[in-house]
Amino acid sequence: MQEILSRTDIDQKVNRIAYQLLENCFQEKEIFIGGIIGNGTVLAKRIAQTIQNNSALKVHQFEIKIHKTEPWSNPIELSQDKSMLKNGYIILVDDVLNSGKTMQYALIELLQFPTKAIKTVALVDRKHRRFPVKADFVGLSLSTTLKEHVEVVLDENSQQAFLR
Repeated sequence: MQEILSRTDIDQKVNRIAYQLLENCFQEKEIFIGGIIGNGTVLAKRIAQTIQNNSALKVHQFEIKIHKTEPWSNPIELSQDKSMLKNGYIILVDDVLNSGKTMQYALIELLQFPTKAIKTVALVDRKHRRFPVKADFVGLSLSTTLKEHVEVVLDENSQQAFLR
């Protein structure tokens, strides 16, 4: 197992992404940051906090509950009232973007109503797409083999990303 991102690296990537988002949505009064359940939610909270600490922008952070291996098997749930998202500036966050399947199904759910914009964020982008999804903001782009696996740990004791 090889460490590809340390705690310091992750902090720097999250801060950079937050500032890039601020630059990208400077004309907005409020934004919605949705994290895909698990590490996507942790990253979304950290990005939202950094934006709130450094701007007057109103940030609504929410969770997207989706079955990651079979996203079609259960209804996708949002912790945010969907009517609030109408014509909103939405940022979709996940830890690792690989095939694009999870993010694609989350996007399909978010596209059920009109939006002003949807931007995608991934801490690590592996670029093994099977679905037409790209990350607008990326912490680390990584070329891997299909047999390799990226594992991101974002808990209180450890914040690292590994390649196995």
